[in-house]
Amino acid sequence: MSRQCSRAAFRFTASAVLLAAALWAPYAAGQGLVRDTLRARTAESKHIQDRSYQFQEADKSMPYSLFVPSTYDASRSFPLIVALHGLGSSAGQIIRYRGFTELAEEHGYIVVAPEGYNNHGWYGSLGPGKNRFSERFEGGTPDPENLGELSEKDVFNVLDIVKKEFNVDPRRTFLMGHSMGGGGTLYLGMKHKELWAGLAPIAPAIYSNPDQLSGIRSMPIILVQGDADRLVRVEATRRWATKMDELDMPSQYIEVAGGNHVDVAMDNLPAIFDFFNQHRRAK
Repeated sequence: MSRQCSRAAFRFTASAVLLAAALWAPYAAGQGLVRDTLRARTAESKHIQDRSYQFQEADKSMPYSLFVPSTYDASRSFPLIVALHGLGSSAGQIIRYRGFTELAEEHGYIVVAPEGYNNHGWYGSLGPGKNRFSERFEGGTPDPENLGELSEKDVFNVLDIVKKEFNVDPRRTFLMGHSMGGGGTLYLGMKHKELWAGLAPIAPAIYSNPDQLSGIRSMPIILVQGDADRLVRVEATRRWATKMDELDMPSQYIEVAGGNHVDVAMDNLPAIFDFFNQHRRAK
């Protein structure tokens, strides 16, 4: 396992439940600042397609965003990245992270970003129903009782749409996400391990037990975290890095000295593409 920081210091004994309680309040409180910062860090690309489909289970039109490299040729298969946005963000925003589609063009990747039903569905990682952010983000449109279930389902609806339309390489289909999406990446990566060639959780907001990684010990994971992140604390992410190390997973942990919650995502996209380029499923 490739590490960019000392292994010895990353031993923690606090339970996942207590850690979640300690971390949740600052994470929730900082989302407005994060959204404003992301707007200043994102860029437009004429090749990004903002699309929608009819989400039958939710009985509504659901947006998603797509990038297809100019080199796409239906006669051969292309790698795919499914990108999950953070709390309060959107599919259209994460796909416009600075440098994301430029790197996808350079390396020949299709990228798709599902909405996850809305900006606070958590991709099912907080359970199948509503979550503690529901009332805060509803904005006059009440969340469905099965918000988490629909959020998770949306990811796979969009994945199916892209697989049907494009020649996607099933051995090079990757999942990445930032913040809430990073938590969703770990959750969906562990739950549906048969789909992914690798995972890239960035500053992952996840509150389950890292011991669950034992079920995907052969899964390549690149984990990114800033040690000055005030929303997702480095101590929480180090617990996952430590477990990856203990399981001798094919993984890389990048801890950025002085790194905040936003810039670590965009600044480390090149490393994520390099990591994905090195991995594919055996079958």
